[in-house]
Parts: sequence; C-alpha cells; structure tokens
Amino acid sequence: MDVIFDLKTLREKIRFWKKDGLSISFVPTMGNLHAGHLSLISGASEKGDKTIVSIFVNPIQFGHGEDYEKYPSTLDHDLTKLGDESVDMVFAPNLNELYPAGIESDTRVTIPALSEILCGKFRPGHFSGVATVVMKLFNNVQPDFSFFGAKDFQQILVIRRMVEDLLLPIEIVSMPIIREIDGLAMSSRNSYLSKVERASSVEIYSVLVQAAKSLSEGFTSIDEIETQSISTLAQKGFDVEYCSVRQSLDLATPTAGNKNLVILVAAWLGETRLIDNIRLDLS
Repeated sequence: MDVIFDLKTLREKIRFWKKDGLSISFVPTMGNLHAGHLSLISGASEKGDKTIVSIFVNPIQFGHGEDYEKYPSTLDHDLTKLGDESVDMVFAPNLNELYPAGIESDTRVTIPALSEILCGKFRPGHFSGVATVVMKLFNNVQPDFSFFGAKDFQQILVIRRMVEDLLLPIEIVSMPIIREIDGLAMSSRNSYLSKVERASSVEIYSVLVQAAKSLSEGFTSIDEIETQSISTLAQKGFDVEYCSVRQSLDLATPTAGNKNLVILVAAWLGETRLIDNIRLDLS
C-alpha cells in the first residue's frame, strides 16, 4: 500500500495505472475510520482494479463555530487499519497544495437548490465545501468509481448532481448505512457522545423506524409523522433541526402517489450533531 502526500507523485502513479488500462475505485474520507468506511473500501475493491482512499479533514465544509478544530485526526491509526484492507494507495494531501489560493479565496463549486435545503439550510456553505474538495480530488485521482455512505444521503445527491452537470465520467456508488448493534448509524462524530448521550442516541433510529412504519401503513399524514417524530426526539433531549419525508430521487416534497421516499433527520444531542435516514419503497 502506497501512502502519498503530494499531487505530483499521485498524478504520476495515476498516469501509470491509466496507461495500463486499469480502472480506479476511490473512497474519499476525513479519516478516523470505522466499519462504515471499511464497508466502502470493500465495495470499492470489488468494483475496480485499483483502490485509492483519501484522508483529508476539509476545512471549507465546516461552518463558523463547528468542530473543525476538534475533528479527530488519527492518520497513523487509520493507516494501520487500511493496511489490513484491499487498498492500493492512501492519499493524504497537504492543505496548502489542495487550496493554492487559500481557503478564504479559493474557487468554489456550488450546486444550486439541492445544497440549500435540509442540512444546507442549517449549514450554509457546507455542500459547496464538500463539492469543491471532492471535485479537486476527482480531478487528480481520476476515478472510474467513487464510493459514499448512505448516511450522508443529501451529500450523495449533491455529488451525483455535480458529476452529471459537469459531465464527469465517474460512477457514484452509494453503500448501505452501517449501524451499531443498537441501531445507531456509525459516524466519526459518535466519539463526541458521553456515555449518557450514547445511550440516548439510539432514539434517532427508533424514531425513523416508527416513522417508516407509519408511512407504510398509510394511516397518518406526512405532516403528522414529521411533527410526531420531532416531538418524540425533543422529549428525549434532542435539539432537532429537521425530520422530513422527501422524495428519494431529488429530496423534493413528496407528491401524491410518490412511492420512493426517504425520511431524514438531523438533531443535536448535547454538543454532537447526528444525522440519519431510512429509505422506503411503498410500491
């Protein structure tokens, strides 16, 4: 497994692989790897001839007052984990090289409308930051396939929209959410939770399961399901940003007869922001 820190060496390696006609699977991460990340790597290694994992905590996707400064940086531990996986290259880029004009004035990629709802409403500029760094990585890694976890459902749609609009020859692959035994979606930010908060955190998944059950049974309106879900989480100590039922294709408000839905939630538990979702097909 090669560990590369600079763009010149990365590009030389990519050129060599491309010359040999090898396909590339790419898994972009911010490190602090857990079983969810490893599932992406497993899928990636099955899809392409070569697998690349990037590790980079991207400052421009964090808003003012968010957790950029305390986000876990565990490169050595991550490299040990990746050494046991089917990974051909780890790319851990340098901040100044990735943002040559500086993080305040560097060019930005923006995806209209889709980036401004749900998480985008509460985290202005977040998805522009995500799209920008992913685009920079795509330009240099030149992957044929790129893998993302379904926990970040809106992020996947934003990246797919960017790839489609900018005509990039990359297949975006969504991998299932990996959960703890009690249902909590795995996330690097789960490490922020205290023992008491960790015990309460499972309520997010419980609320999603109940909401999906109510939708499947068809006895309750979407507005009532959303209101009840928010109320339940608030009673359990969560500060809820949203709990919303949307069309899974584009996150639009569901229309009559729409059967492919996703229920998404974002809520704070103490100082930790948690997100999760459940997809359901009512056909």
